Amino acid sequence: MQTPIYLDYAATTPVDPRVAEKLMQHLTLDGIFANPASRSHLFGWQAEAAVEHARKQVAKLLNADTREIVWTSGATEADNLAIKGVAEARQGRGRHIISALSEHKAVIDSLLYLEQKGFEVSWLSPRASGEVAVEDVKDAIREDTILISLMHVNNETGAINDVYEIARLAKQYDILFHIDAAQSAGKLKLDTQVLEADLISVCAHKIYGPKGIGALYVRRKVDFELPAQIHGGGHERGMRSGTLATHQIVAMGEAFEIAREGMSDEQAKLQSLKRVFLARLEGVAGIEINGDQRNCVAGIVNLSFPRQEGDVLLSALPQLAVSSGSACTSASMAPSYVLKAMGLSDAAALSALRFSFGRFTSEQEVTYAADTLVSVLKRMA
Repeated sequence: MQTPIYLDYAATTPVDPRVAEKLMQHLTLDGIFANPASRSHLFGWQAEAAVEHARKQVAKLLNADTREIVWTSGATEADNLAIKGVAEARQGRGRHIISALSEHKAVIDSLLYLEQKGFEVSWLSPRASGEVAVEDVKDAIREDTILISLMHVNNETGAINDVYEIARLAKQYDILFHIDAAQSAGKLKLDTQVLEADLISVCAHKIYGPKGIGALYVRRKVDFELPAQIHGGGHERGMRSGTLATHQIVAMGEAFEIAREGMSDEQAKLQSLKRVFLARLEGVAGIEINGDQRNCVAGIVNLSFPRQEGDVLLSALPQLAVSSGSACTSASMAPSYVLKAMGLSDAAALSALRFSFGRFTSEQEVTYAADTLVSVLKRMA
């Protein structure tokens, strides 16, 4: 039997062996394991130094100041901290927020919570191509708008939002701008000296680091302080309390450094794999590509099979680890809300599968996956 092929890198990536080695060095007594907040002995000083080195590595990928990096448990917590924090800090100026129907559930559910607290959200629909249009964002701006929260890369389709232009728009109207960059960090350029966003959520497990660790970039501004959403010992300059996970943080720093150094070559490889995959599907009846591949991150392909049911097709592909949507909603039998927001019918959305490639994907695996998919479709026709 063919060894299963992992093509679900958008859900999570395997930890890079180089990252795993760093993580293991910060767990046991013979390594650097202590509480970074223990400043009365050498063990704590070593742990603090390791954490701060990792903070520099993350900051370097974003071209940011190390003081602008706040550790969190992942992008979900970073999204919650950014959105709820801004709402609390800026509610005196207004209670209107702009976001999109295609956002990750961490953003959507945070905003739904705020709606229950009296905030008003303008929910923008993505275009058929998958991205949220800058002009739609501009049209939604009001005098009482305090925050725009939009993802850089969509986790289901790979569509890329023009966050650089949206950031300039937000600055023009003195509105804070939050970006969920979980799917773009280490894949697309995120230069905070050019990208004038105020808050950026990132995590480790999408770029070959461990799960359970992330960070929020918080731009240093004279007139803005981000209120904590988790209270305790006042860690992370009062923005996020909790004992820092030294081993996970060090691993995240290593993952970000590796991604920064190899980003160009890696994305070129993934683009090549995508071309090979799509070329072998070309001309096969009953396959539709969701989104515009001219404005899509290299590692994600979202396909609909209108003549099939997605779950049935998945069960016919046991040797391929692919997804019928984002990992956060995979237990739901409902059609993808992202694809529905793009205008797809229930049938097309229910039939969709996401194929996502990564650092350890080979051309042989991509070829086998495409050929297997074609064979199954012909058999099910």
